[in-house]
Order: sequence, then structure tokens, then C-alpha cells
Amino acid sequence: MSKFKKPSILLVISLLIVFIGSFIAYLFNSSNGDVDVSRIYFETERGELSGLLYKPDGADDEAKPTLVTTHGYLNSAEMQDAQAIEMSKRGYVVLALDQYDHGHSTGTMEKPVPFFSFWPNAIHDAVQYMYEQDYVLKDEEGNGIIAVSGHSMGGFSSTHAVMLDEMQYEETGIRKIYASLTMGSDYQWLNAMDYTDKEINSFYGPRTSGKVAGQYDEFFFDAKAATSGKTVVKKDYVSTKEGKGFLGNPENPEAGKVYEVDGGERIIYQPNEIHPWNHFSKESTGYAIDFYDMAFADFSDRVQIGEDGQTWMFKEYASFIALIGFFMLFIPVILLLSKLPFFRNIFTTKPAPLPEPKTDGGKLANYIIIILGALFPALFFSALYGQDFYGMRLLRQISMITISFSGLALIYSLVKNVDKRIKTGSAVMVVLGVVQYIFLRSQSDFIKVSEFFGGPTVNPIVYWAINVALVILMVMVAHHFVSKKPESATVENYGIKASFKTIISALVTAIVAVVVGYAVLYLIDAIFKVDFRLWTFAVKTFEGQHVLALLKYAPLFFIYFFIVGISVNVNTASEKYDGIKGYIIAILHFIGGLVLYLVYHYGLLFMNGTAGYSGESLSSILVIGLVPVLLIAAIFNRYLFRKTGNVYVGAFLNTILMTMITVANTALYTIL
Repeated sequence: MSKFKKPSILLVISLLIVFIGSFIAYLFNSSNGDVDVSRIYFETERGELSGLLYKPDGADDEAKPTLVTTHGYLNSAEMQDAQAIEMSKRGYVVLALDQYDHGHSTGTMEKPVPFFSFWPNAIHDAVQYMYEQDYVLKDEEGNGIIAVSGHSMGGFSSTHAVMLDEMQYEETGIRKIYASLTMGSDYQWLNAMDYTDKEINSFYGPRTSGKVAGQYDEFFFDAKAATSGKTVVKKDYVSTKEGKGFLGNPENPEAGKVYEVDGGERIIYQPNEIHPWNHFSKESTGYAIDFYDMAFADFSDRVQIGEDGQTWMFKEYASFIALIGFFMLFIPVILLLSKLPFFRNIFTTKPAPLPEPKTDGGKLANYIIIILGALFPALFFSALYGQDFYGMRLLRQISMITISFSGLALIYSLVKNVDKRIKTGSAVMVVLGVVQYIFLRSQSDFIKVSEFFGGPTVNPIVYWAINVALVILMVMVAHHFVSKKPESATVENYGIKASFKTIISALVTAIVAVVVGYAVLYLIDAIFKVDFRLWTFAVKTFEGQHVLALLKYAPLFFIYFFIVGISVNVNTASEKYDGIKGYIIAILHFIGGLVLYLVYHYGLLFMNGTAGYSGESLSSILVIGLVPVLLIAAIFNRYLFRKTGNVYVGAFLNTILMTMITVANTALYTIL
């Protein structure tokens, strides 16, 4: 039994970390049990909405002022933890909402333009549901005492909900929405629905309304920057025509100052924050608390007004501890599975390292390959994800050059009947070059949202990943036939030679490990109603549509994790990379260039007010989320390669786990 001892102990430690972190997260999420947190689902004419309902003790006996808050594009309800926790512990009922086609909500409406399917009515539909609940306060005339709030696209949804509510008021004489606060959103997409700024401002009526407009927001608050397509610049929203209009066109508007407009109070806050930092900011959360204190000052008998102190961040820290435990448990689960008869087939003989280069030129070539592997994914991320014209043109030109040179080498080798390795190598390079060129030419078709591939951001990420894999494969093939094969390197040195039984057992091992991991997550969700997360990186429960998406996207992501995994393994296989040094090299190979991208991009933004890639807004934010995903993948890849002797377990585990994390954390359209 000694062979089970060490992984069993590690499994127990991992589970303890998960449960302790989750329990602490639960205590802060529920205000030490004073707030009941539950996931609710309700039908609407546009589908099924879901959200986390925070209901303070006593709400069933005495109706409370209520907050309906929601996330931005590609996120989920849990991103509103700060407002949900802070306001529910102060006595408010809070619904943290998943918008249609996000999280646990599903939209059934037709989607000729999918982007406009989920947000225009999400908050408004949720308000209709909440208004009918007995625990939601109404005044004597039947007006709802409900605030709406949202980040980014959630902000557009909140503003549009106010507009729709005011239209209904003109017919019914009842306003269901009492106040509104948006974060990280202006009128850009409401203007796209043919509303003018003047019309939008008139719909607020006498409600208390506010905006949190980060000065370093990647998207909004500067019409001139938006028109130029270079939006990642420093902004001063209160000085713009739109910001002034919202505040009633004062002569010298100031951030943080309350203005009386149409019988209501309006205010703009301007923290020094980027778009996603609004979620994880004590300053912005403090502004939200101050705003609701102002908006609901007349209801101090039902909620706590003026209470200082924030505790939401402790829930986030505890969830992060649980997140660490979650990823830790995959190692002991796989090690324990490998003791069983079928699963022990995952082990193969550890391949001999590729021959070390004997010349300075060979050593330099090795370093160049490592650097290229780290930098290429970042250098061309904006082109492959954002369809940058010049970047894509350069990539196609490089692809054509590769095909031409490889084709000439192949012709020469056939005419002169030279070494077989030249024939084989050049032929493989021609094929790969043609595949890459066709793939580059089909960018628009590949990333387009379709009935089969319904992830609007997953599609371009997959496209980027496959292109990265193709380039790395071409570099490895060229290096192998030019440099390594003459030194007697074979396919066995790359850790890919394995029996069919080994490959199948590796796949089943990865599947079982992921099932075990998510079973723990679902248990935590059932007991504590929390997930595993830190800021924008989260492991969430999922719905049936996410499993279908996993089956569709996983084979494509496998190409990336398999090929990049091989590249990392062969470049860290020698004894000089034993220990922590090898892990550092592996991590740099996966994320080194992306980290440099972020440092360059945001460093320039904060230093001189213009980002390094000023036209890259959403794509740069996605890089922030990619870094932790690929960091963990790098660790799994190296550990499991060294443990099993092949690339398969690590590649399958990374593919299944990271694909599910990705599809469950973003928009996933159900196309009709």
C-alpha cells in the first residue's frame, strides 16, 4: 500500500484546500450565513434567465430595496460578487444575473445579429420577474424600489432597461426601476440601435443615475478614439459631449459631483482603472456603495445606509485558495488512477533527449527556436484574433515564402537525388505551408459564429491557437530535418511514439480526472454556492450546451496543446533543465510572449496615455485571461511528460480541462 501513500496524502491536502477555501468564501459570500444565496432560473419570452439570488434574513417578512446587477460581454453573474456581497450584507435583495447565452442562461430568440440578442432585454426581463416577488419593495403607488446595474454590455442592458421602463411608465404610470448605475459603458451600442444621446438622457427621468467611467477603460468614454479605432487611451468622460449631456450640461462638470437633472440626481465617477479592473476594485465598489446610499437614503429603516468597510475581496481570496486546490488535485487523481490495471498503460519509456548542439551556431539556433516559440503567439495575436490587415498580410507573405523555398528544395532534391531527409523534410514543409496558407485565407469564415461553433470569442482563440501550432510545427520539422536528424534524432525523442492502448488510456485518464475535478466543483456549488476563481479567471459549473461545445472545440484545441506540448518537452528534456529551471522554461514557452505583450501594452497606457496596441481592446483583455490558463497548462504538460514519458496525458488533460473552462466562462450562442 506504500505506493498509494504519497498521492493519497496529496489528494487529501488538495481536497482540504478546496473545502477550506470554499467554506471561507461561503462565509463572506453569505455574510456569515445572514444572507441566503441560491441559484434561480425563470422563464421569459426570450428564453431562460438564471442568476444568483442574495436574500438577506428577514426579506420574506419585510420587503427590501433590490438590486439587479449583471456582467459584461463574455462573463457571468459571479463577476458581480463585489456589489452582490456588499449590498446584500447591508440588507438589499440582490440578483446577480447571467445574461442570455451567458453562464447558466439561454436565449431562444432568433439571432441574425447574435451580439444584439442577449443584452438589450436581459436586465429588463429580470426586473419584470423580480418586481413580482413579495420580498421586493414597492411604494404605495406600486413603483418598484429596484436599482439596476451592469458592467460593460451589462451597462448597456441596464440603461436600455431604464429606457424600456420609462416607456412602460408612460402607459401604466408605474416605474419599476428606481435607480441605475453603470460601469464601463457609455452610449455607443445604444446609439447603434438608433437612439440619440438626447433621447437616452431624457429616459432617466427622476431616477438617481450614475456611471463609473474608468480613465484607462479599453473601450468607451471617448468618441474621437472610438471613431479612429484606437480606443485604448486615457479618457476624461465628464469633459465629453456625452458625459456633459448625462449630467445636464453643466458649464464645468466635475467627476464625483452630484448634479440635479429632471428631478433626479446624477453623478459620474472616474477611477484610474482599466475596463476589467472595475470588477476587482475597492475604489469602484466604494463608489457603488456611496451611490446606493444616496439613491436609497429614504429607506434607512429597511437597509443599512452609510455603513463603511468592504469584505467582498476576502471571498475572492478564499475562492482563489480553492482554485489552487482544484488544480492541485488533478496530479494525485492521475497518479492514483495510474496504479490501476488499464490506466497504468499511460506510462512509456522516457525518451532520450534530443542530441545537444555541438557548435555555437547550433546552440544559437536552439535559443532562437525557444525565443520564437515564446514570442510568435504574442507578436501576431492581434492579427490572428483581431484580423489586423497588415499582420495577416505579413503572415500570408511569410507562408508563401515558406512554400516557395520548400518547393524549390523539394524539386532540387528530386532532380539531384540528394539525401532522403531533404526530400522528406521539404515535402512535409510544402504540405504544412499550403495548409497554413489556406487556413490564413479562411480567417473570416473560421471565426464567424455559426450554429456549430457558437462561441464568438472561442472561435478566434481557436484560430489563433491552431496557427500558433502550425508555425511551431513547421519550425520543429525544419529544425529536425536540417539539424537534429543528422545527429541521429528519431520520432522517439519527441515523446510521441506510443501504442494505441497508451493513447486511449491517456485519453480515458484525462476524462476521468476532469470528471472527478468537476464533481468536486459541483459538490462545492451545491453546499456553498461558490466556484473557484480569481478576478477574470474562473472554473464554473456548466450546462448541457457547454458539454456539446466542449465536444466540438476540444479536437481543435488538442492540435495546439499537443504540438506546443511537444515543442516545450523537447526543449526542456535534457538534464540541465531538471527541477524548477525546466518549469520556468516551459512556462516562458507558453506565456512569456503574452506577458511581454501585456507589459508593453498596458505599461505604455499608464505611462503616456496611449496603449502599445491602441486598437486592441477586447483582444488585450482576453490575453489577461489566457495567461493563467496557459501557465497551468505548461505545468501540467511538463510534469505529466516527465512522469509518463509521453505527451499524451498532458495534452488530453489540458485540452479537456482548458476547453471546458473557456466555453463555460464566455458567451455561447444558441443559434436558431
